[in-house]
Amino acid sequence: MDEATPLDTPSESQAGYGDSTNLFQVVDRDKVNGLNLTVPEDAKELIKSWDMRENTEKYVDSGVDDQLIINVPFTQNVRLRSVLLKLGHGEWAPQRLRLYVNHPSGVGFDEADSLRTQLDIALLQGQSNVTEYPLRVAAFSNVFSISLFFSDAVGEEVTRMYYVGFKGDARQPTKDPNTHLDIAAEHSADAKVIDRLTEKNNTQVQIR
Repeated sequence: MDEATPLDTPSESQAGYGDSTNLFQVVDRDKVNGLNLTVPEDAKELIKSWDMRENTEKYVDSGVDDQLIINVPFTQNVRLRSVLLKLGHGEWAPQRLRLYVNHPSGVGFDEADSLRTQLDIALLQGQSNVTEYPLRVAAFSNVFSISLFFSDAVGEEVTRMYYVGFKGDARQPTKDPNTHLDIAAEHSADAKVIDRLTEKNNTQVQIR
């Protein structure tokens, strides 16, 4: 389990600043889903554009207890640098967040405790604005989905969330999942090996 260091200090001041680092456009919003929500379909309402980050009209509450999971897929691989959160206040504020990456079907409660956690964060309390939680980039350098497990609400009954966002950068161009790539023989891996062997046999080594 990773622990925060003084360099991983959350901040309200510059959370999500700069369009080039906000990953709202590469979240597959329609496929965002949640577990133990009073209205499961509202999970995607947490993924808002940056100008709507402080809006409190849309939110999600946990259902039978204070635990909830939000599974977020991306349309392309990303390098995550921080998570942006607007939490519920008072007794509705979760105190703990566990992050899991690259589970295509999302993470469920039954398996969460047995899976490796990329980061276990103690969430700040009493924050009224969106707060940025820096991540260790090495552990989040090639991410196609992330699951956020919120728990330990102050009142121990209901967790409320208003906003979830991400900062980072895209790792590759967006691909159409329905597009199939046909590789011609002359461009295949085998052809490249043959070309290298032929070149090695027919040319002299040049020192540069």
